Amino acid sequence: MPSPQTFDLPITGMTCASCAGRVERALRKVPGVTVATVNLANERAHVEVQERIDPASLIAAVDKAGYGATLEQDRAAQQADQLKRHDSERWHLLLAIVLALPLVLPMLLQPFGIEWMLPAWVQFALATPVQFFLGARFYVAAYKAVRAGAGNMDLLVALGTSAGYGLSVYQWLASAHHDMPHLYFEASAVVITLVLLGKYLESSAKRQTASAIRALEALRPERAIQVVDGQEQEVAISALKLGDQVLVKPGERFPVDGVVIDGQSHADEALISGESLPVPKQPGDKVTGGAINGEGRLLVRTEALGGETVLARIIRLVEDAQSAKAPIQKLVEKVSQVFVPVVLLLALATLGGWLLAGVPLETAIINAVAVLVIACPCALGLATPTAIMAGTGVAARHGILIKDAEALERAHQVSAVVFDKTGTLTSGTPRIAHMTAIDADENTLLLMAGALQRGSEHPLAKAVLDLCAERNLKPEDVSNSRSLAGRGIAGTLHGRELALGNKRLLDESGLAADALAGTASDWEAEGRTLSWLIETAPQPHVLGLFAFGDTLKPGAAQAIVQLKQRHISSHLLTGDNRGSARVVAEALGIDDVHAEVLPGDKAATVVALKKTGVVAMVGDGINDAPALAAADVGIAMGGGTDVAMHAAGITLMRGDPRLIPAALDISRRTYAKIRQNLFWAFVYNLIGIPLAAFGLLNPVLAGAAMALSSVSVVSNALLLKTWKPDGQTQNHGDPQ
Repeated sequence: MPSPQTFDLPITGMTCASCAGRVERALRKVPGVTVATVNLANERAHVEVQERIDPASLIAAVDKAGYGATLEQDRAAQQADQLKRHDSERWHLLLAIVLALPLVLPMLLQPFGIEWMLPAWVQFALATPVQFFLGARFYVAAYKAVRAGAGNMDLLVALGTSAGYGLSVYQWLASAHHDMPHLYFEASAVVITLVLLGKYLESSAKRQTASAIRALEALRPERAIQVVDGQEQEVAISALKLGDQVLVKPGERFPVDGVVIDGQSHADEALISGESLPVPKQPGDKVTGGAINGEGRLLVRTEALGGETVLARIIRLVEDAQSAKAPIQKLVEKVSQVFVPVVLLLALATLGGWLLAGVPLETAIINAVAVLVIACPCALGLATPTAIMAGTGVAARHGILIKDAEALERAHQVSAVVFDKTGTLTSGTPRIAHMTAIDADENTLLLMAGALQRGSEHPLAKAVLDLCAERNLKPEDVSNSRSLAGRGIAGTLHGRELALGNKRLLDESGLAADALAGTASDWEAEGRTLSWLIETAPQPHVLGLFAFGDTLKPGAAQAIVQLKQRHISSHLLTGDNRGSARVVAEALGIDDVHAEVLPGDKAATVVALKKTGVVAMVGDGINDAPALAAADVGIAMGGGTDVAMHAAGITLMRGDPRLIPAALDISRRTYAKIRQNLFWAFVYNLIGIPLAAFGLLNPVLAGAAMALSSVSVVSNALLLKTWKPDGQTQNHGDPQ
């Protein structure tokens, strides 16, 4: 079976939700297409096909539906094209204002007692270019819609303004030798001007919703300094290969993903991971393309280029999320499919009703025109995608990557969060949690253990040496250092034979825990790993005991508190022993503990919890992937495995647990914006159409209300750009 193909097609000519729906239906009819989603806000179609097809067939289908499509083009070229169209819209708008203002001026002067009217021929001369030159776009789009057997916003505008313009021409010609007739040129011209104003403001606002993508794109340097045999040369990024060495000077952006092989500095990764503080970099540390180098020169070995870099993957994730369709959008599409036909029927009913009531034809026509003009489905089509684009964009800037709109919509309902322990709530790095000495002080005990562990790469050895460094202790070298397989390590210090190891070492040395037996039992109950320091010669005896444990991540406790404040329960799901899990749960205030759970059973535990509500699962390892997929919302921690990230709907770019409640919060706020936008989009029509039908709303006010509806929903969505996660104060993890 052939592997699926995907295409992303920029679409032109769409003006409302019914347009997007029509393009979708046209694409789905193409043989081989399995998925087709169209986003009105970013004017793109995402198409998935199960078999090899000619992309030209997709473009032809869109063209037949009355719209334009091209194959995926360079994003910079697409943005340049959008900017060009935006500039053209601005000039058309300015010309429309210049021509329409004299027409509306008499209305503005009436409140001041000034009765003045332009001659009919002047009104005709001003209104005609507005109607047929600046308004040509509405006629063209309306014709394409009718040819495709459907209706859209352009059809409503074209019919409404043409009726007003035609009535004015008829009135003028019918009374050529009589008194000045009542003309409606100003209504048609002002409606078109207001629609153009709404489109221009809408276009400006939509560009802001896509600002997150543009900001990420701007992080990509175009050139790099390559180092070959000690010689520096500036080259294009496209000329680099894996393994090449590049020099990054202070203040420059890293051109590639790689590993530092020489130099020390800090990196500002704020726009990539949301990390507010510069991250120290030294040989062996990974760097991310697009981050800003700090104060030092770094030599970096290239490990990822082009579409495989972290930045490129982030951009793809954000693009996919912004192009995705939330489940609530399906309701909107069903409404938009019947919206225009219903409005046309209402306009005809308005015309017929007023004529039956005995009013003049011109009054009936003007009221019908007002119905056509105010009923604009633009706001309905923009309500959901603009909120999703703004929400996912601002989340990405804070290190939260939301992969699909369904995860975004579902996350606001989460009632329980299930945490993996190691790597999620804890750092996965052991530290000394407790220690006790017999006949000596702690520092002396630590110096002896540190002397034995010098040069060892074992994680427990690193924990001992880290604590020595924190206390400014400098262990000496031991002689005759040797590893004791399965037991520990031994060596000679100042003529004393010392050994550090587990209970087996203690037993083989013929020693008993004696006074430390109770302490050892208590620490083992906490799930600690114990190491005994003993002297084996000349007189064997126990010197002291160390207990090692994982450390809580900074912010873990704060994350649990924030979840509790939102009435979201927390659960710990781990394969570790019960003692270790209990210590973490008690330290953080977690509600429920599931310990010693096998990797294969994690998903079953999540499924069982789903019976009580909507469950989010947070993990970072391969063994967490089934549970992440089984949860209603999967959240993968940054720095985890690719498998976990693919299984999750939300990925956190850094391992800060506080991003978990933040992700749920931005989901809640985004969904609230979607609901608000849909409410206002429907309210505009529910209130405006009856007012227009009953003659209480003239076409000029109807046009203003229509423009305002589109602009207001986009502007409301843009308020999400001010969102920031709850205050995050740095703290230090306590040992488990």
